[in-house]
Amino acid sequence: MQASRISLMTCLFSLCLLLMSCTEEVIPAAIDEREALRVLSWGGGESLLLRNGSPVSLEFEYLQRFADEKNLRLEFVMLMEFKQLIPALLAGKGDVIASNLTITDARKELVAFTKPITETLEYLVTGINSKPLKSPKDLNGREVIVQQGKSYEETALGLIKAYPQLKLRMIDAKIDSEQMLDKVASGEFDIIIKDGNLLEAAQLYRDDLQKGMQASATREIAIAVAPDNTKLLHKLNEFLQLQSIALVDNGRYKNRWEKIKKTKTIRFVMRNNFSSYFIWRGQLLGFNYELAKKFAQDNGLRYEIVVAPDHASMLDYLLLDKADVALGFLNPTQRRKDKGIAFSVPYHYASQLLVSQVDDQTITDIGDLQNRTVVVRKSSAYWDTMLEIVEKTPNVSLLAASENQESEELIEGVADGLYDLTVADSHIVNLEMVFIDKIKSVFPLTKPLGQSWATKNGHDQLLKNIDGFINKHYKGLFYNIKYQQYFTSGRKIDARRDDYLSLRNSGTLSPYDELVKKYAKQYEFDWRLMVAQMHQESRFDPNARSFAGARGLFQLMPRTAKQMGLENVNDPAIGIHAGIKYMDWVRERMTYINPEEDQLIWFTLAAYNSGAGHVRDAVSLARKKGWNERRWFGNVEKAMLLLSKNVYASKARHGYVRGHEPVHYVHAIKNRFDTFQYLVD
Repeated sequence: MQASRISLMTCLFSLCLLLMSCTEEVIPAAIDEREALRVLSWGGGESLLLRNGSPVSLEFEYLQRFADEKNLRLEFVMLMEFKQLIPALLAGKGDVIASNLTITDARKELVAFTKPITETLEYLVTGINSKPLKSPKDLNGREVIVQQGKSYEETALGLIKAYPQLKLRMIDAKIDSEQMLDKVASGEFDIIIKDGNLLEAAQLYRDDLQKGMQASATREIAIAVAPDNTKLLHKLNEFLQLQSIALVDNGRYKNRWEKIKKTKTIRFVMRNNFSSYFIWRGQLLGFNYELAKKFAQDNGLRYEIVVAPDHASMLDYLLLDKADVALGFLNPTQRRKDKGIAFSVPYHYASQLLVSQVDDQTITDIGDLQNRTVVVRKSSAYWDTMLEIVEKTPNVSLLAASENQESEELIEGVADGLYDLTVADSHIVNLEMVFIDKIKSVFPLTKPLGQSWATKNGHDQLLKNIDGFINKHYKGLFYNIKYQQYFTSGRKIDARRDDYLSLRNSGTLSPYDELVKKYAKQYEFDWRLMVAQMHQESRFDPNARSFAGARGLFQLMPRTAKQMGLENVNDPAIGIHAGIKYMDWVRERMTYINPEEDQLIWFTLAAYNSGAGHVRDAVSLARKKGWNERRWFGNVEKAMLLLSKNVYASKARHGYVRGHEPVHYVHAIKNRFDTFQYLVD
């Protein structure tokens, strides 16, 4: 696992180091003149919620730092499909391709490659119930399925030549990686080819695949440049030669901080939940994730995120040296200190609140907890608080929740009547009350308590640097913006009640009807549906901005708007065009999951809201549950709701999602659309 993980991450990090270390003379004259470095990438795939390693977006973050240091304008040219990368480079639309590109003979005829950055191996993959591929004879009569244009195509052709009884089927490259895994796992596909590191990453969250024979010799990964850009190629190769041992661990270190600085890598362990680390619309987010990134950036480090399988494991990972720092609003309890855990100065304060159903009027003080049951995790600080209460208050039942359950799940359980009472931090309760109107905070059980970053005892220099970071940023501009973004923005999913605009006799639905009609017709959507969606997204405010930075009437992420070639989305004409164009793009991707014809639009809206990856996860889960994976209402939407629960999210490629959001989003738009249809022909 370690070697395969490093292979991909080394590729990304070496590229980032390479570009960061360039001097002014390394940048070709053409780039100097326009003061921009154009990096070609593609937006066809959803970000993967890595459970163990560096997020792929780190590549872009280092490139941005390089641009800042060199006073360059970093320009990402985001293409819609992988196959467009090389043509765009040859057409002069970018300066380098940064996309984990494997060197193949066919590609070498088109572009120039730098010296290899890293190496990888490819393997044959089958479903867990298929006959294993242990030797060449097991390939007789079997079929390998490969996406056109991917490096696996060359590997497959080599296999066919060596084993003539192996069949080959080529399919469209638009089918994404997870769909390939789903199809081979279900038996629809016999054999596929996968990079070893990517396969091992997939096996962290799914158990329906088996690794077969090695499919290729060592494959090399490098940066691609245009064949006539010899100056850039030469400078890149010079730098790569110097950086060839950049990530080698050369032995023992005096302390943990020295090791982190020498290897330029720090490992954070956290949970996949809304507070810490999650994916939304293909972008990695989370308050603790943002802090981890900032700490790495301030110290010139690359970072790795390790997702703990449960809450109890977070601190165990520190003791077992699987991570350097634990982040998760941890209270420095004596029980945790006795385990060998050290804590930073507080980076957050929160009271522990008792949570009940909203109409429960029976509790006014601690004494009223007699004959009641409080459910919390045993590893949590809430357990310590409740133990003190139980000692003083007779007949209070304390029930241990599963360590896999998030506080949000327990609060939802109280709302649904599954649990009597629970305890949670004030910032979590306040956030949940934005989304759930069936719960309330009864009263605080504690005063505001400090919450800290955690390390293993003895890592004093690391802890000192963490303290310095917290003292610098706590309650500062960066901290306040991020905290408000996640916890105090007042963002309520169902705040946009059915307060429809008063419809005039002319049938006007919005101030932008004519623009919507124009672009809805161009992309073959019902214009009334697009108005309903626009209302849900922005309440017709062209300057609206979401907690994650989405902007405009259709609330597009800046990266997505750039992919559409329409960047100033605060301009209503541009924002409407970009939003409907993106809906068209999402709709095309949703056709690959084969929904029923009248259901395609609802899958598309759900993917627009939460990201196509979460919808695909919900489709896979619906299939496993025996529900109709081709229908949204009453089927896939039920699976989407389950993905907010750890037992299901831990087995999903894109992990946790607040499933109520896309489910409510689709229902709200459909209800508004039904009304618009009635009012306006």
